[in-house]
Amino acid sequence: MPRMDDVIEYLLAGDPAIRWQVMRDLTDAAPEAVAAERRRTLTEGWGARLLGEQGADGLWDGGTYRPGWVDDERPFFDAWTATHFSLQSLREYGVEPGAPAVRHAIDRVASSARWEYNGESYFTGEVEPCINGIALAVGAYFERDASAILTTVLATQHGDGGWNCWSDDPAAPSSMHSTICALEGLWAWHAATGGTDAATAARRAGEEYLLERRLLWRRTDGALIDPRMTMISVPTRWFYDVLRALDYLRVARPERDPRCADAIDLLRGKRLANGLFPSENDHQGATLFDMEREREGFPSRWATLRALRVLRWWDAA
Repeated sequence: MPRMDDVIEYLLAGDPAIRWQVMRDLTDAAPEAVAAERRRTLTEGWGARLLGEQGADGLWDGGTYRPGWVDDERPFFDAWTATHFSLQSLREYGVEPGAPAVRHAIDRVASSARWEYNGESYFTGEVEPCINGIALAVGAYFERDASAILTTVLATQHGDGGWNCWSDDPAAPSSMHSTICALEGLWAWHAATGGTDAATAARRAGEEYLLERRLLWRRTDGALIDPRMTMISVPTRWFYDVLRALDYLRVARPERDPRCADAIDLLRGKRLANGLFPSENDHQGATLFDMEREREGFPSRWATLRALRVLRWWDAA
């Protein structure tokens, strides 16, 4: 196994969105150095490029959830180029929400972006928990009033503690995909505002939904829920996977829950001989640009950053 210093050097040769998070999460660099590197996401690499893709209409690729060119009869996952997933990416890259260029971009979204489903403004939300969870996280990150989305997320929680985009029956089983999106939104909102007792209770119930299944296995018979959930995806979009769940719990439940142990072992086993982690599941669809040249099965800086910070958290105890 290569030295950790060699792995860090390789990661630091990547995009500014990777570099500043490596410095913060893996090298404990000084805050001023991390902040300086983070500012480069506004002028270089993925962050700058994605900000530059915003249209004169305030949207990305002419639409809010679907790009303007998508036929309404086609499945909604055919493209990742519209405003919603572009905002999700900008949040993941860590562009500074208070930077003037970012504030201007989000002002344009607030005034122009309307959901194709119900015609409501972006920060009012729509009905699907997976969509609303991501939009709530976006609103919290970019310091916008997303309280209407929060209300809808809380109202659509199921009796088992999770969420499901495909059923409005609270007695129906939840979906791992919808649940992780809702949880990320609730945590981001809590981190930004301090939260409420109701939102905290909903978040804790959703976390228990995942933990009762050890993140990957059915509670009833212990069978794997879906093999695709064991695969690292870059980027995740609305999909659930083991690394996404662990990266969430790293910040939302830093005290470590022993029910994560099997998932940690599975993640640890994915590390390649060169010390990196692969991208294993590319959620195909049109993109504005590729984050990394490497595709499925090849080492990924983004996957490696996220996996190493999860293992660092887990092994610290």
